[in-house]
Amino acid sequence: MKICVFLSAADLDDRYTRPAREFAELLGKGGHTLVWGGSDVGLMKVVADGVQEAGGRLVGISVDFLAAKARAGADEMVIARDLAERKALLLERADAVVIMVGGTGTLDEATEILELKKHGHTDKPVVLLNTAGFYDGLKEQFRRMENEGFLPRPLTDLVFFAEEPVGALAYLEESFGTV
Repeated sequence: MKICVFLSAADLDDRYTRPAREFAELLGKGGHTLVWGGSDVGLMKVVADGVQEAGGRLVGISVDFLAAKARAGADEMVIARDLAERKALLLERADAVVIMVGGTGTLDEATEILELKKHGHTDKPVVLLNTAGFYDGLKEQFRRMENEGFLPRPLTDLVFFAEEPVGALAYLEESFGTV
């Protein structure tokens, strides 16, 4: 399975890096491919290292203005013109999406895939990995959107909330019948 991971390129605390590395190792050991933003810094590097060291493949989709931070040792690296093209290529190359901790870019990527699912333009499984309760507020907001009629589909049709890396990968593998 080709799993796109949206996540931060920032250097983060162990409470975020440890679960990210755990997920990466599970992904690699499972023989899956990481499709990610291509950067070799911060949490993006942690995940790419974990996948590669565990035997998984790396497909990076960087962007022109960040090409200097692109990982040299990826199995494949694509440099997009801009963020919109990057996002489209990430989604095009993936069978599933995992949203890890991140900032505004991660949130932008997350809402894009959920909007596509909401309108029936993709049926790719999406997991929001709620490491250390990072997305508790967003989860509450999504539930409010659902309860107050802003979502035409049940929230559970759009996204699966996982508290632990093993649950995130188990959901994806179950979705693809690979367990």
